[in-house]
Amino acid sequence: MRFVLAIAAFVVAAAMIVLGIAQRTVFLPPAAVSYEVTVPGDAAFTVIDGGTMTALPGKQSVTATGSDTVFVAYGRTSDVKAWLGDEPFNTISFNEDTSKLVVASHTPEPSEPETTETPDPKATDDPDADKTDAEADDADAKNADEEAGPNPKGSDLWLMENVEEEAVIAPMNIPSDVSVLIASDGTQPAPETVKLTWPSDNSTPWAGPLIVGGIVMIIVGLVLYLLGINHLRRSRGPRRKGIDQGRKKGILGRGSRPRALTTGKSTKRLRMIAVPVVLVGAISLSGCSQAFWPDFTPDPRLSSTPTPTATPDGDELPAPAVSVPQLERIMADISAVATEADSARDSDLAATRFAGAALSERETNYKIREKISDYGAPAAIPAAPLTISLPKATDTWPRTVIAMVKDEDPTVAPTSVVLEQKTPRENYKVVYTQRLEPDAVVPQLAPASVGAASIPADSAWLTMPPGDVASAYADVVAKGDDSEYASMFDTSNDTLIEAIASDRSAKKEELPDTGTISFSTKAGDAEPIALATLNSGALVAVNMLEIETAKPKEDGAEIKIDGTTMSALTGLEKTTKGIEATYSDQLLFYVPPADSEGKITLLGFSQGPLSATELK
Repeated sequence: MRFVLAIAAFVVAAAMIVLGIAQRTVFLPPAAVSYEVTVPGDAAFTVIDGGTMTALPGKQSVTATGSDTVFVAYGRTSDVKAWLGDEPFNTISFNEDTSKLVVASHTPEPSEPETTETPDPKATDDPDADKTDAEADDADAKNADEEAGPNPKGSDLWLMENVEEEAVIAPMNIPSDVSVLIASDGTQPAPETVKLTWPSDNSTPWAGPLIVGGIVMIIVGLVLYLLGINHLRRSRGPRRKGIDQGRKKGILGRGSRPRALTTGKSTKRLRMIAVPVVLVGAISLSGCSQAFWPDFTPDPRLSSTPTPTATPDGDELPAPAVSVPQLERIMADISAVATEADSARDSDLAATRFAGAALSERETNYKIREKISDYGAPAAIPAAPLTISLPKATDTWPRTVIAMVKDEDPTVAPTSVVLEQKTPRENYKVVYTQRLEPDAVVPQLAPASVGAASIPADSAWLTMPPGDVASAYADVVAKGDDSEYASMFDTSNDTLIEAIASDRSAKKEELPDTGTISFSTKAGDAEPIALATLNSGALVAVNMLEIETAKPKEDGAEIKIDGTTMSALTGLEKTTKGIEATYSDQLLFYVPPADSEGKITLLGFSQGPLSATELK
C-alpha cells in the first residue's frame, strides 16, 4: 500500500510541478497590452485625454510615427485646450467596451463675422492691383505665416515633451486630469500612427504554491517509498539455516559477482533519489520571484488619507500655475537665455524671456556696453536651486510666479524673479528681478503644490494697496522721515535708501562748479504684481524711477559728460543745455495685512540706468 501511495504522490507531484512551470512558460500572459490606431485627415494636432490614458491600470507609453518630425507632450487638460484655442484637432479614445481605439475630428466653431462697411464703389475689385511685385511677395509671405499653425515645441505649459525624427516612444504615468498632445511642427499633419501601451499583470500567483506543493509531494512520496522498502524487509521473516547456508555458499562460491549486482542496485536507487532532489532545488530557486506568489498585502489606496481638492462650498480649488519641475525647466531656460543675451548684447534674444522693467534695464545695459567696454553686465540669473516657488493658483491668464534662486557663490544673496505668462501660447517672461537684502526675512508662503492667490492692485486687505507701494516708497526716498508714509515702512535694514543717499552725495561732490544737479523719485510704469502670503499679507513687486537732472549754472556754460553712462546713452560728450537721466529700481516688498501692526519691508531690489536725454 505504501508503494501505491508513493507512486500516487510522485504522479501528483509531477502534475503540480508541470502545471506550475507551464503557468510561467506556456500559459504566461503577455507583459503588456497595446492598442494601435491610424489617424486620418490632415489635422496638425492629436489629443488623447486623461480618461483614455487611465482607462487601463499602470504606467502608459505612447508611440507615435508617420511624420518627419514627431512631437509628443503632456500637460494639464485645461492647459492643452487653452493652447489649442481655435485650432482643429483629432482626439483618440476607447470605444464603449474598451476593445479598440477610435478617432474623432474636432473643428472649432467659426467666430461671428465682424461688421463690415459698405464697399466703396470706386474701389478696385482687386486689392493687389496697385501693389508692386515686392509688396505682393511680402503679402504672400505674410499670408503663408498666418496659415502656418502654432508650433507646440518649447511651450512652458507642458509637463513633459519629446521631439524626435520619425518616431517617439514616450513612457509616462499621468493622472486623469492630464492630456497628451501629439503633433509634427504645428503646420504639417500630425503623425498618422499612434500606439498606446499599458503593462499587463502577468503574475501567476499559483505557480509558486503549485511548484512548492509538488516538491512537498515528492518528499512525501520518497518517505512513503522508503517506509515501504523497510516494511518489505521486515515482513520476510526468519530463514532456514540450511537454505541460508547453501545460498551463502553459492554466493561465496561464485566470487564477488552478486555483491557487484547488489552494489549496482544501490547505486541506481541513489541516482533515482538524486535526480528529483536536483530538480527540486532548481525549481525552488526559480520560484522565489514575487510574481509566483499571491499578494496578501492590503491595497494602500484603501488606507490612504484623501487629499482635499475642494473648498467647503464644493468649488474645486484652482491648480497652481506651474509645478516645481515645470518651474525648474523654465528657470533653466531663462538662465541660459540671459547668459547668452547678456554676453552677445542681444536685445531680441533677451525679449524672448524678459519683459517690462526687467527687459528695459537689460536693453539699456547693452547700449551702454557697446560704448563702454568695461561696463558691467547685468547680474546673472541662476538656474537652480530654487529656494522658493510661489505660483499663482489659477486656471486663467495672465499667470504669475515668484521664485527665489540661490546663487552658486554662497556669499552672493539669492535672486528673486517675478515671472508672468500673458497668454497660453506665450512663454513665461521675467518682468522683475531683484537681489535679496542680506537680512531679508521672507514670510511663510503657501506650498508650491497649492499656490497663492493674486492680490488686486487696489486691494484694501493690506496695510497699503499694492498699486500705491511704489509711489509711497518713492516719497520716503525723497523726503525721509518727513514723508507722510515714513511710519508705514521699516527702513532699519533698508540698504537701498542708504545706497541712493550715498550715490547722490557723491554726484554732488563730483559735479563741477559750473553745474547744478537735482534728484527726484516716482513710481514706474510697470504694473505691480502681488501674491498672498499665509498670514494674509503679500509679496509685492513694483518699479520705481530715480530721476537726476544736471544743468549748467549760467547760460553758455558747459557740462562735460564724456565717458559716462549719460554720454553713452545720449551720444554727447558735453552739453550746454543739461542732461536728464532716469534710473530704474525693481523692488520686492512684504506688505502685511491690514489688521497687522507690522510695517512694509523691502526684501530685495536691483538698480540700473534706463535712459538719458539732453534737455531742450
